[in-house]
Amino acid sequence: MLLELRVENLLLIETAELRLDPGLNVITGETGAGKTVLANALDLLLGGRARSGIVRPGAREAYVEGVFERTGDLPEEIAERLPAAAEELVLARRLGAEGRTRAYIGGRGAAVGELQAIGPRMISFYGQHEHRRLTVSAAQLEVLDRFCDEAQGKRRVEVASAHVAVRRLEERVEELRQRAGARERELDLLRFELAEIEDAAPSEAEMMDLSTERARLRNLEALGDASYGAIERLAPDSGGGAADLGAAAAGALQAAAELDGTLLVLAERARALGHEAADIAGELRTYACALDAPSGRLEQVEERLGVLDRLERKHGGSIAAVLEHGEHCRARIAELNGSLEALADANAQLARAQAALSSGAWALREGRTRAAARLAPAVRAELSALAMEGAGFEVRLTPLDEPGPTGADAVEFMLAANPGVPAAPLREVASGGELSRAMLALLGVAGDGGSQTLVFDEIDAGIGGQTARVVGERLRAVATNRQLLCITHLPQVASLAARHFRIAKDSSVSPARAAVTELAGDEVVVELARMLGAGEDDGTARRHAERLRRAA
Repeated sequence: MLLELRVENLLLIETAELRLDPGLNVITGETGAGKTVLANALDLLLGGRARSGIVRPGAREAYVEGVFERTGDLPEEIAERLPAAAEELVLARRLGAEGRTRAYIGGRGAAVGELQAIGPRMISFYGQHEHRRLTVSAAQLEVLDRFCDEAQGKRRVEVASAHVAVRRLEERVEELRQRAGARERELDLLRFELAEIEDAAPSEAEMMDLSTERARLRNLEALGDASYGAIERLAPDSGGGAADLGAAAAGALQAAAELDGTLLVLAERARALGHEAADIAGELRTYACALDAPSGRLEQVEERLGVLDRLERKHGGSIAAVLEHGEHCRARIAELNGSLEALADANAQLARAQAALSSGAWALREGRTRAAARLAPAVRAELSALAMEGAGFEVRLTPLDEPGPTGADAVEFMLAANPGVPAAPLREVASGGELSRAMLALLGVAGDGGSQTLVFDEIDAGIGGQTARVVGERLRAVATNRQLLCITHLPQVASLAARHFRIAKDSSVSPARAAVTELAGDEVVVELARMLGAGEDDGTARRHAERLRRAA
């Protein structure tokens, strides 16, 4: 619901502020006073195009601001930018005289497209120049579905979900088909790389052992020289060396130990040193004898290390990475081998989803067919009461080739404004007044769940007398559970308002200026008398205006 509307420097209006209530709010004024400017202001506020010259002459910019009661169905990306506890939503638009425009949501800069996304959730326009909803097929489909039984809404949700599932599965099937095309090429590569790894059977322990062996084989002569040099110093074949020296030292100390027992321990350590030197020399002889490698062993080791090194360079730089790649190859081969089964499974799921979508679309069509048979005569009866006696109204359902998120039907409302005239699509009706009354008839019969605020601009054009009263009654009925803003020139309509605003133009200044005033009490009666075409001193018109108010 629109709580407040502020306008500055827009065409004739220098400044205006309207505080609106639920129910029927009317705006009246002389022809040319600028009543429709307020509708234009709302259009701008909700992302409408700013035409050239809309900024009041002499002003740097125009400004429009609307304070709305916050709804729960705002787009998620917009709701996230608003304080969670905020009960109001403020939309604003600035229009520079040079043509630049800026939009605001909740006090923050926004794109005009975001205002356009919010607009239909806030306000619906109906009038001679703004036929945005009931003249398009999608909106007509919504009206028809709301006129169906209560289960139709659930059917629409189920069909929308089925449509999403079909689209998702179609993408999955296409992805699997594309994979199947490259499947054999990828399998050949994976199998080759896995066979290469499995044939090599690499291990980190082997890599370490071979590296050690290669270093030894490359340095056999140096290792032999070092071993035999150490043997000569420890226990040479000709005697002497560290082993004999240790034994001699132990003998000398053993003889002296008879004189001092303290030397006995040192004698034993010297003897152990001689034995250890002999043992080391023995192991070095064994090592030196084993240094002779089989012919070609170094080449074998080099070749094996070359195989492992190539695998490392190819698959990550380490034996662990090579082994990991091998596991990846096995898993991917298994996945690709199962891709044909996955494609078959996805096709089966797609067929089931398409069947569910077709079944749901058929159920929607049955409900619409039944509702169309009831909606057409109900609207014709409403049109008759709205001074369109004998007008024809039809609901034309056309099957679509492919079901979509709202089913497989296109809906066209057909209107014949006068008897004997062929019915034409509602969007092609030339008369704004006839179109507006057709919309009012539809709203009265089927409602409009899209917005809580409706704006009617000159819906009563071309009617008067008792018909005007009936139109007013219908407007008030439509406004029972929502907010309706009606720009009107009929006193029969204005007399039924919960709030009444008058716009008056002052031509004594240049440029001319229009002001908006909320009327109350006797002011309403005076305005109704003016709308009846009488002057302020016309007692008859005043009494008529008072009767209109009492009848309301």
